[in-house]
Amino acid sequence: MLPPWLTSPFRPFYFLGALYAPLLGAVWLGEYLGAWAAPTGGMPLHLWHGHEMLFGFAAAVIIGIVLTALPSWAGTEEIRGGRLAALALLWLAGRAGIWTSPWLSGWPGLATAIPDCLLFPAVFLVVTPQLMRAPNRLYLLLLPILLGLAAANIVHYVGMFTGDVHLSAQGLRGAIYAIMLLYVLKGGVLTPVFTGNALREAGRGGQAPFNIELDMLASGVVLLLAALDLAAAPPLWTGLAALACAAVHAVRVARWKGWRLPDAPLVFVMHLGFAWLIFAFALKAAAELFGLIPEAAWMHAFTVGSLGLMMLGLMTRVSLRHTGRPLVMPAAMKFACVILFAAALLRLAATVHNLGVRTVALSAVLWGLAFLTYFAVFAGTLLRPSLPRGGG
Repeated sequence: MLPPWLTSPFRPFYFLGALYAPLLGAVWLGEYLGAWAAPTGGMPLHLWHGHEMLFGFAAAVIIGIVLTALPSWAGTEEIRGGRLAALALLWLAGRAGIWTSPWLSGWPGLATAIPDCLLFPAVFLVVTPQLMRAPNRLYLLLLPILLGLAAANIVHYVGMFTGDVHLSAQGLRGAIYAIMLLYVLKGGVLTPVFTGNALREAGRGGQAPFNIELDMLASGVVLLLAALDLAAAPPLWTGLAALACAAVHAVRVARWKGWRLPDAPLVFVMHLGFAWLIFAFALKAAAELFGLIPEAAWMHAFTVGSLGLMMLGLMTRVSLRHTGRPLVMPAAMKFACVILFAAALLRLAATVHNLGVRTVALSAVLWGLAFLTYFAVFAGTLLRPSLPRGGG
């Protein structure tokens, strides 16, 4: 009989991701403030921090979300047991290599790069045969995104091996765009469905019908922005693409009518995530077209605000639903979402107004505390058997 933590992908990966988030934040913050050294192995701190945020913390949560959702939504077999353990161990091996890199000969060293670069290809190999048999062929769109994430990680390491810091940073930027595309595709299905359910339960309407043309356009403009940005196209082109992203996604999200559900936090937090996404596109447009704000502002709006809130919302929903508990957000998780929202505002303000290290530090503390709160609330739940359906 399988131990509970190997019965569904969200269990080990949410546990690891939520535990890693505050640890990573604390170590980065100590180096940033000059209190202690992070094990960067010679990598610039911002690249080490960016890599581990994307391919450490975010990768764990994304894999947990995607692999848990596919059986329910695409009708695939659940990944569990030995295959799930192998994926979790591969993630751990990548982190072990990163954290022990100062003691390896040369940076980053094959012992670090190989297991870390194998994680997304391994996920690709696990899900491809199942998705090829799925009735809905749209789920095959997940496969190029997984390959994109794998390629972005390899580009990052090639940059590190060759001493090309710009190439390494481009790899991380490519990973952000791959995650953003997955966010738009997956979040653009889950959010309106959950919103429709909540609207019907509250007697406030129903789900907005899917508009496949608009959904394709929403993904297409993100791909266009990614291509222009990664190719260092003229700022006018990139800025106009970002502006198109903001406009298209504003229309798309407005159709879902999430503003009618401020009293349904499990759903409302997902809409806040999309609001931050639209804001991030607008910031990118302002930076490229007018030079009004630092270019980094839009990255922080997406990674800290949009991605962070969507992750917390989905992690909470999945942890409740898939362990047999009622879909009622615990008070502690409402607090976690509030302080994460505050962390995003502070990080953005620090970037735009150059508020200094104290504001950045406070933002980092609040961000880490948000995921530490999730860990405190759900760590035991993730390691224990599920309740009977309808229990709790």
